[in-house]
Amino acid sequence: MVTSPIITAASLDSYLAEGSKLDLKIVDCRFALGDPDLGRQQYETAHIPEAYYLDLNRDLSSPAGVHGGRHPLPDDRVLGDKLAAMGINSDTLVVAYDDSRFAFAARFWWLLRYYGHQRVALLDGGYRNWIEAGYAVTANLPETSVRGNFQPQIQSEWIVDIDRVKAIQHSPAHRLIDSREPDRYLGNTEPIDPIAGHIPSAVNYPWQDVSTPEGFVLPVQEQQQRWTAISPDIEPIVYCGSGVTACVNLLSLNLAGIDGAKLYPGSWSDWCSY
Repeated sequence: MVTSPIITAASLDSYLAEGSKLDLKIVDCRFALGDPDLGRQQYETAHIPEAYYLDLNRDLSSPAGVHGGRHPLPDDRVLGDKLAAMGINSDTLVVAYDDSRFAFAARFWWLLRYYGHQRVALLDGGYRNWIEAGYAVTANLPETSVRGNFQPQIQSEWIVDIDRVKAIQHSPAHRLIDSREPDRYLGNTEPIDPIAGHIPSAVNYPWQDVSTPEGFVLPVQEQQQRWTAISPDIEPIVYCGSGVTACVNLLSLNLAGIDGAKLYPGSWSDWCSY
């Protein structure tokens, strides 16, 4: 079974062909910020066989408050129970996909690892490539007869809050990484949050640069080249608008072999709420 955080459509199709011989679960993470019901509607129309659906707002986030950002981390007990109900065990291989260049599937990939589950991979090229390659899709919902033993083991050191960001934002031993597109980082435009700009001292590494426009992750060598300014003695702290697409940069750092990167889950939407 795969050990990389990326799996090809051909490999996933071959695993599906082996059926119940493999402990494999697939999760559809398609979502649209501008149309929150679209992802579930797309899933109900057609999805990869045996795939479950997890919604960014309802499953992969907690309800937003005054502070904490637009997509606070989910309650680990609630999401953990959903994952166990899917039949996920401690050694299950979980494959996640979306059709947005990992924007939403990477959130789930990071969450599973934050919960201590390492056997999780992202489908390279996403759902679009799966369709274009001619692999099967279905509207049938998966059936789970046996509950899994999944239990979240929170890696609390993987996240930071606003107080920690304030404490280290000018520290030479840390680097704040803004994952949004350059115009939002520069404050030229802000389509979502009430205030434009970025956290002082943050540098810009747009999450879209992790993959091709078609949704294929760039080779490891190119991921490493992206982060040449991050020396081994610097701790990266990654944020975006609400802690979602920042996970694509966390994927990139993982592929580049850079350990110890942390997520500021509240991100800019939390920072600008104060």
